[in-house]
Amino acid sequence: MMILGIPAPLLFGQLLLGVINGAFYAMLALGLSIIFGMLNIINFAHGALFMMGAFAAWLMLHYLGIGYFPALILGPLVIGAFGIVLEKVLISRLYKLDHLYGLLLTFGLALVIEGLFRNEYGSSGLPYNIPRALSGVTDLGFMYLPVYRAWVVAAALVVCLTTWAIIEKTPLGARLRAGTENPALVRAFGINVPRMITITYGAGVALAAFAGVLAAPIYSVNPDMGDNFINTVFAIVVIGGMGSIMGSIVTGFALGVIEGLTKVFYPQGSATVIFLVMVIVLLFLPRGLFGKAA
Repeated sequence: MMILGIPAPLLFGQLLLGVINGAFYAMLALGLSIIFGMLNIINFAHGALFMMGAFAAWLMLHYLGIGYFPALILGPLVIGAFGIVLEKVLISRLYKLDHLYGLLLTFGLALVIEGLFRNEYGSSGLPYNIPRALSGVTDLGFMYLPVYRAWVVAAALVVCLTTWAIIEKTPLGARLRAGTENPALVRAFGINVPRMITITYGAGVALAAFAGVLAAPIYSVNPDMGDNFINTVFAIVVIGGMGSIMGSIVTGFALGVIEGLTKVFYPQGSATVIFLVMVIVLLFLPRGLFGKAA
């Protein structure tokens, strides 16, 4: 069967890869948007923290015998706690300074973290097997759908939409937004704003770690795995609108699909299509597709 001159299995296979990449783009962009929107920090260490999530799952399995599903909960909690320590010790000192200081600090942290893991585990990559409950494929008639990849997309959608609902539709989310807009007024109501900011950063880091655990069975667990995503994810955050939660989710999935289809129809442009979209969007909408006017 041919579609637009392309064999259907090839077209749908690349479309599936695009949706899977879009799921990781959306989760990582969501964490970045939360941290920037609530804390005003450009977190360049996000890719390294994503990598730490994958390594947390691998270390739990090989040294503690903890399987995939417990690691999916414990990994984000452990890396999120690490993020809280980073925020309290280092990042909290930069809130009143220019964005450039936060970018430089988190970029340096990413280099240090990746270097430590590279020295300890090398760069070749470590295997992490798909859990038995999620192995196998489903025949859809027009293509074979790996069960684990369907699980990744479903889990990403649930996590992204739940996070959006918490921030946009709950009293907790209202307090978070108010704490970034007018912290002095929020303190007057007896709310501990610094603690709220610290927890917010930890939650953004936990989202990156959750994506890392999901990615471990798909990509080899290696210190450079975050670098393969982070530049693209920053472009997606800019396209969606800096600090826009729904913008990050929609743009992440949409551009993952666009990237996947580009690999079918014009493979040479697949590595640059997202950045081309970013240029076009910024020419006409400098605040991004979903960003708010200053």
